[in-house]
Amino acid sequence: MTTKISPPFTTFFTFTSPFSLSGFPALPLSLSLSLTMGALGWTWLPRIFAALLLISGGVFAAEIQTTLDGPFEPVTVPFDVALRGHAVDLPPTDPRVVKRVGGLEPEQISISLSSEGAIWITWITGDFQIGNHVKPLDPGSVRSIVHYGTLKRPLTHEATGYSLIYNQLYPFEGMQNYTSGIIHHVRLTGLKPGTKYYYRCGDPSVAAMSSVRSFRTMPEPGPSSYPARIAIVGDLGLTHNTSSTIDHMISNNPDLFLLVGDVTYANLYLTNGTGADCYSCAFPDTPIHETYQPRWDYWGRFMEPLVSKVPMMVIEGNHEIEEQAGKITFEAYSSRFAFPSEESLSKSTFYYSFNAGGIHFIMLGAYTDFNRTGAQYKWLEADLNKVDRSVTPWLIATWHPPWYSSYKAHYREAECMRLEMEELLYSYGVDIIFNGHVHAYERSNRVFNYSLDPCGPVHITVGDGGNREKMAIVHADEPGECPDPLSTPDPHLSGLCALNFTAGPAAGQFCWDRQPDFSAFRDSSFGHGILEVKNETYALWTWHRNQDFYDAKGDQVYIVRQPSKCPIKPNLLNV
Repeated sequence: MTTKISPPFTTFFTFTSPFSLSGFPALPLSLSLSLTMGALGWTWLPRIFAALLLISGGVFAAEIQTTLDGPFEPVTVPFDVALRGHAVDLPPTDPRVVKRVGGLEPEQISISLSSEGAIWITWITGDFQIGNHVKPLDPGSVRSIVHYGTLKRPLTHEATGYSLIYNQLYPFEGMQNYTSGIIHHVRLTGLKPGTKYYYRCGDPSVAAMSSVRSFRTMPEPGPSSYPARIAIVGDLGLTHNTSSTIDHMISNNPDLFLLVGDVTYANLYLTNGTGADCYSCAFPDTPIHETYQPRWDYWGRFMEPLVSKVPMMVIEGNHEIEEQAGKITFEAYSSRFAFPSEESLSKSTFYYSFNAGGIHFIMLGAYTDFNRTGAQYKWLEADLNKVDRSVTPWLIATWHPPWYSSYKAHYREAECMRLEMEELLYSYGVDIIFNGHVHAYERSNRVFNYSLDPCGPVHITVGDGGNREKMAIVHADEPGECPDPLSTPDPHLSGLCALNFTAGPAAGQFCWDRQPDFSAFRDSSFGHGILEVKNETYALWTWHRNQDFYDAKGDQVYIVRQPSKCPIKPNLLNV
């Protein structure tokens, strides 16, 4: 199929497959249609395009670029100052974040993937407490039960799980402590791939069951079996911009949702509920970095309509550290979500892996030990070695801070992690890497060790979910904006590893003096991405900006695997 648009009044389409539009009959093969827009009106054009896109086997004359066309010349979309605005958090009175159930009825319901044929159901019962004197709830006071089946009624299967609570405690006078509601995790097993299931969760013995919800399991692993659409975003928060991001995401009907760190931004608040866009700027003298944990509950309620039916997979970011008394960290993150850690032989909630059809996903932790002698690296090496690329051809990795970003914010901050892990991921042929942390969008050319490499992965930063800290708009290659190397280390990400480049166009410098060659496309806008894996070699990546219409595309490219050109390290278990 080809298309040619001759503005402003007439559009011509030539196609080679039958299709029909609402109000039009099916059209025969090899028919050329001339539509006079003066007669139909321009409002028909989106519907015509939508129908044409459904035609199998056709290719637009205005083809979508593929990575085979790369490396691409760097592109920077001019920043629209009207979009900078003020990212305002949703207040606790917003109807989308208030508690809508009573007693021990489940709320904040979510689902996440486990191993093949299994899925986790998570929810909360009871009320959180915050104040100077809090009394934790008894997790054993209510059962963790899920009724489920392939028919809405009756739900013929039952599964039981476990429950817990967590505390966020501060050893300083005037700070308020927090104890959560009862968090339930139940694992459903024996599920068929690509099948719709209905479920209710709660405790039937106390008449505290949820309404009937549904989810669809992932397709079975295989080189021609993929979820249709995977939504990916980072640094979400709970602002009006977040609301726009999620609305746009829901309109794309995802089958799976990846959140690459920085979830609620509860740590932009004091324990009394006073918040700021910049914690250290507004509260420089607090003896410990406080948080307002009820923001987690608000977030869980806000997200429930989406994540109670679409599996959500989360990896930790720096805003989940949330240090408390006894130097305990990541309590909310590790307690509120269910992870396939045990299923993927990980001993940590900070890193794990899972399959979704013919894709093997690796979720890595940047805020835990990533050294080559550490547990995570050894787990990663073993996990990569078990991947059978004839079953799961696509290998995708995610973690929070990017290795390749040209923005001034967090510039080269994760260099220590890159130096430890990049070679291993490259040797096993990782195809795509998704990150957040930088509050903007950027897509790289294929790159390895800062050099363009046709066998390197494509790095995509999607830290533009909408959080309160606003967007990153300044690039490190702009005159006078290259940061001091000593200012770049994050104490949670090890020490100073980023030094001046020793080779390439930026040799002898800490920053490029122009947009780096590895940076193919960058745009400071809030939004989200959709990955559509078409087969074992082609995947369509589309980034959607919040300020655009729901079906508009801010960036789009086919990412193409070339296994014959880029041999990977052999699977030692199958040699």
